[in-house]
Amino acid sequence: MTVDFLTTDPLATVSPPAATPAVTFASGGETLLGVLHVPAGSGPHPVVVLLHGFPGNERNFDLAHALRRAGYATLVFHYRGSWGVGGSWSWQAVLEDAARVVAAVREDATSVAYRLDPRRLAVVGHSLGGFAALMTAAADPAVGAVVSVAGFDFGVAAAALRADPALRSAYVQAWDAELLPLRGTSGEALVAEMEAAGDAWRLDRLAPRLADRPVLLVGTGRDAVTPAEVHHRPLVEAFQAYPVVRLEHRLFPTDHALSDHRVALARTIADFLDLHLRTPA
Repeated sequence: MTVDFLTTDPLATVSPPAATPAVTFASGGETLLGVLHVPAGSGPHPVVVLLHGFPGNERNFDLAHALRRAGYATLVFHYRGSWGVGGSWSWQAVLEDAARVVAAVREDATSVAYRLDPRRLAVVGHSLGGFAALMTAAADPAVGAVVSVAGFDFGVAAAALRADPALRSAYVQAWDAELLPLRGTSGEALVAEMEAAGDAWRLDRLAPRLADRPVLLVGTGRDAVTPAEVHHRPLVEAFQAYPVVRLEHRLFPTDHALSDHRVALARTIADFLDLHLRTPA
């Protein structure tokens, strides 16, 4: 039977019903704000933590709803120092917050309350969030699958800045222009933090720790923020060479926000997760 998703909601007749509770998590002395998209049914449901990019204008709620319809409980949250959350924004704080939230959804206080299966957990991120998703999964063996969409490779960018002072100035100016929803930072501070991390934030260095995990890398072919020839293709080649044996990769002819490929993106991610997380552990 074909379901018309424009007129029929497949969650409407299942009990217990779907829910969209606001949730909070403690990280770095601050309270992070999130929204959990819980599927209908008794579960326990596999879990996807969605990590948004910088500064968070695109929060990927369409993916959260699409993945919930596909049976995944999906969490969207804000990092420290952003969008009204206390504390100061930094790249390191993003990594710490992502790691804390990924751990927290596995704890009984969250997993039991919202019918989640902590043994089936994926991290999906876009841009900065793609970087954070790969870094988080590499540091946490309990992450069962990871997806990076138009991921920004901070280590590669830092190397480029060292070779080109004009490029460094352009990054400072560009990041200064994005700070309205953030607090406690500046374009100069963000560039300096990236430079200080250097090669430690190169994503190709993660291959050994992701070698036995399902990894999906989605690149964007019309993207001035994370051009595929810099941030996507070299990472795919490095992961293939290691090898990361369950690597999948796609390159869509679209912009950084995947503005005209959102349905294709949702289907690609759902198919990937279905292959690797659908069956209970």
